Amino acid sequence: MPYADLDLAAGRKNGTVWVTLPNRNFDPEVGHKLYNRYLDELEYGEELGFDAVAVNEHHQTAYGLMPSPIVTASALARRTKKAKIAILGSALPLRSHPLMVAEEHAMIDVISGGRLITGFVRGIGAEYHTFGVNPTFSHDRFHEAHDLIIRAWTEPGPFAFHGHHYNVQYVNTWPRPYQKPHPPIWIPSQGSKETIDWAADPKRRYTYLQTFSPVKVVARYLKSYRDTCAGYGYQCEDRQLGWSLPVYVGETDESARREAKPHFEAFRNVFVRMPLEMLLPPGYTSRESLKNVMKAKAQMFGDVTLEQALELGLFVCGSADTVAKAFESHWREMRFGNLLVSCQFGTLPADLTRASMERFARGVLPRLKAL
Repeated sequence: MPYADLDLAAGRKNGTVWVTLPNRNFDPEVGHKLYNRYLDELEYGEELGFDAVAVNEHHQTAYGLMPSPIVTASALARRTKKAKIAILGSALPLRSHPLMVAEEHAMIDVISGGRLITGFVRGIGAEYHTFGVNPTFSHDRFHEAHDLIIRAWTEPGPFAFHGHHYNVQYVNTWPRPYQKPHPPIWIPSQGSKETIDWAADPKRRYTYLQTFSPVKVVARYLKSYRDTCAGYGYQCEDRQLGWSLPVYVGETDESARREAKPHFEAFRNVFVRMPLEMLLPPGYTSRESLKNVMKAKAQMFGDVTLEQALELGLFVCGSADTVAKAFESHWREMRFGNLLVSCQFGTLPADLTRASMERFARGVLPRLKAL
C-alpha cells in the first residue's frame, strides 16, 4: 500500500521516504482513494483464486500506508469468505503490549472462521527510529512477547506471566483463537542467522519467508534454513519455506517490461531506499548477521534498473508463460512451499495492477498449484 501519488523528486531530494520525509507530502483525500483501491485489489485477489491475501506493517513512510495491519486485516475478514488472511507481520518489539496483539489476532481469526495466518516480525531498523525503541533489546523483546502470546493462546487462564520486559498477573485472553492450538505462524526475515535458528527450532518449525532479495541470496538462506532443521535432527518440510518478491505479468515479455519499468524503478530506487543506519542500526543484529546481510544485499545499494533486477532475480516480469517457467525453475531448485507475489508496487496504477493479477491468475497460478 505505497503512497503511489508521491512526488518522486521530493522523495529523492530527501534521500529516503522513511521516517524523515515531511508528512506534508501526504494528501488525505488522495490517501482515501488509495486505501480503498488497495483494499479492492486485495478482495479481487480472492475472486481470482489466490490462496491468501497478505498485509504488513510499516511506520512513518510513503513505502507502505499500513501502520496497523490489524486495521486492514479486520476489513478483509468481513469482505472475504475463502482466502486466508496473512498478517506479515505484527512488529512485536514495537507494540506496547503483546497481549493486545494476542487479542487482536485471535479476534480476526474468530471473525474469519479460522482463516488467519499470523506473522511476527521485529520490524526493520527504520521502525526503531520512528518509535525511539532501543534496537539492542529487539531480540529479547521479540522472544518474550512471542512466548507470552503463545501461552495466552494455548494455556487456560487466568495465569501469571513474569518476564524481563512484560509482567502480567492475569493472562486470560478473550477471545481465544478459532484455530487450534493457534493460527499458523510465519516469520518474514532479511536473512538473520538468529531468526533462522529460532524459527527452525523443533519446538516451533515456523514458516520462514525470505523477503526482497536477489534469487541467489534467497536460495542460500532457504538452504541455510533446511540445513538448520537437519542440524536439529529433523527434515524441513516445503511448507516451512517461503519467498516474497514483486511480480508483473504482461501480454508479452516486451510489453511487460515496458509497462513495469518506470513503476518498478520508482519502487526500488525511491520507495525502498534508505540509508544503512536506518536499515540496520547499531545493535539491531549480531555482527555475524550484519556482515552476512551486508554481503547479500551489496548489489542493492545504489539505483537498480529493471534489467538489472531481472538478472539478479529481484523481480519476475514477462508473459504468463515466461513468469510460470521462471517460478517452476526456481521451485525445482529451492522447493519453497509458499510464494508471495507483490502484484502492486511503487507507482503501478490500478489498471495495470488488475491486468497483471488477472494474467497471473489465468496463466501462472494453475501451473504453480500443480507443483
